[in-house]
Amino acid sequence: MLCIVLASLVSALLATAVAYPPVNGAGFVLACGLAVLTVRPQDLLTLSVSPPLAYFCGVLLAECVLSVGADSVLRSVAIGVGLRLTDAAPWLFGGTALLLVIALLRGLPQNVRELRAELTTRHRRGSRRLS
Repeated sequence: MLCIVLASLVSALLATAVAYPPVNGAGFVLACGLAVLTVRPQDLLTLSVSPPLAYFCGVLLAECVLSVGADSVLRSVAIGVGLRLTDAAPWLFGGTALLLVIALLRGLPQNVRELRAELTTRHRRGSRRLS
């Protein structure tokens, strides 16, 4: 997840420097692909739900850096984050979809089955204690 935050931060700053917004989204997609290929199979479930949050954190940091010296930092950050989220929406969907497809191939369904079994076991133990 840290990989996605850092890639989002760097790509947002780079997109601003070169005045080409698709750099921001492409960085996110590449980070998602790299993250899902390098994470341990046991962590696929956690990784599969975190890319949008990681992107938001990276963009928020980038906008804080870019807003230094603005008349209204809070307004500048809010508008910048909103614009970046709007520009990057298709890239966010694409990167998250890519991550999910690769995660499915790497064993995400097994993680879901294990979580379901663990939760069922906990629920049954909790029900016995109440009886």
